[in-house]
Amino acid sequence: MGSLRRVFAAVPLPDEIRLALADELDSLSIPGRVVPPGNWHVTLRFLGKVDDPTLERFVAALDSAELGDPFRVGLGSLGAFPGTRNATVLWVGLSGDLESFGALAAIVEDCVVDAGLEAEERPFRPHLTLSRIRPPQDVTGLVGDTTLDRMRWECRELIVYQSHLGGGPARYEPLETLALGR
Repeated sequence: MGSLRRVFAAVPLPDEIRLALADELDSLSIPGRVVPPGNWHVTLRFLGKVDDPTLERFVAALDSAELGDPFRVGLGSLGAFPGTRNATVLWVGLSGDLESFGALAAIVEDCVVDAGLEAEERPFRPHLTLSRIRPPQDVTGLVGDTTLDRMRWECRELIVYQSHLGGGPARYEPLETLALGR
């Protein structure tokens, strides 16, 4: 078997939203290992380590799928996994046309299964990871006091990325970009 790639499909943030969010977060005390703004995205599906034939089947399935039309979303409130009192991940949720976002995630999931991978058991929860917190911390005050609902954009594409780990923050290499509404 050839080399394996760590792959995921995601919706990127437009640069203006990325800059506005970074400015907003500058005034907050974000705990943990903060994700660099250049890495911000909304994951539709993490595939894990896949070989090249599986990746090719996945991309081919996406390329032939009807991905739907562009749709508008925005950033919402902060949240935490697994909960605010014992947070290991701090994230910002989305608002707006979440029905279309969920439909896009379902199409991506179908393409993952068509490529021969196992279906995801957890429900899709669109969010943007801001930091990873080890050990867990209580972020109740931060989550309760922060909303980012004025930052809105139109989702026009999804990107299949390869994630490179080691030597600092993860690096995300775009492998394929697919336009919505094509």
